[in-house]
Amino acid sequence: MADPKRQRGRPRAFHDKTEQNTIQSLDRAMTVLRAVAEHEGIGLSALAEAMVQSPATLYRVLTTLGLHGMVEFDDRTQLWHVGSGAFSVGSAFLRRSSVAERARPWLRQLMEETGETANLGVESGDQVMFVSQVETHASIRAFFPPGTLSPMYASGIGKALLAFYPEERLEKWLRRQSFEAFTPSTLTDRAALLADLAAIRARGVSLDNEERTPGMRCVAAPVFNSYSEPVAGLSISGPVSRMDDGAVAAFGARVRAAAEAVTRAVGGRPAG
Repeated sequence: MADPKRQRGRPRAFHDKTEQNTIQSLDRAMTVLRAVAEHEGIGLSALAEAMVQSPATLYRVLTTLGLHGMVEFDDRTQLWHVGSGAFSVGSAFLRRSSVAERARPWLRQLMEETGETANLGVESGDQVMFVSQVETHASIRAFFPPGTLSPMYASGIGKALLAFYPEERLEKWLRRQSFEAFTPSTLTDRAALLADLAAIRARGVSLDNEERTPGMRCVAAPVFNSYSEPVAGLSISGPVSRMDDGAVAAFGARVRAAAEAVTRAVGGRPAG
């Protein structure tokens, strides 16, 4: 008789991640695809050097990925790029939730009201992944291409999510971290981070004050699901020269209002 506890779509060895249950060639292909995605075009020799792989082997992998549209080769520049097929597959991630679709009008409104870049991010593997953005027209601006990852403790959206994690979940997250100082302002001390998260919970808005990138500030607020769990964050990012303390206060109110509107749009309930 089949095990009633085993979920459909998972073999008996689902939790066995040993080599016998992985496909080496597929693993290599995924690694190559990720490496190509980290560059705005890369040549075969440079890729082979970066991955310490044979150019001939990589060429076969790239050719196979190209047949599925996952990568594309530019004859003019002789560089490999991520293909439209990868975008189509990646877009399926956004379709898992209506947050990205529902948030889009509010991101555009935030950009138009503040003149700064508006972002939407979600938690992904203990990091923040930016999934949508509406760029400002200003020459100096923040830019996070969809799929960009950032440490949660050094991100406005990341801290907005962490601030509303249940205590047990937050503690588990803390134990997994190895804090890196990206700038002199990065919060790498546990006590300092917890104090900042408490302040964020009290005001409902987080601030990345040059904690990830020198000269850049970010104001963010969380979006909640129907269980009052933080599932995404909206933010405004821009240079310190335009985002002084007065602007941060004004932008914070707008970002929080937009995040609350998106929460309602997805049928969520704010925490507390």
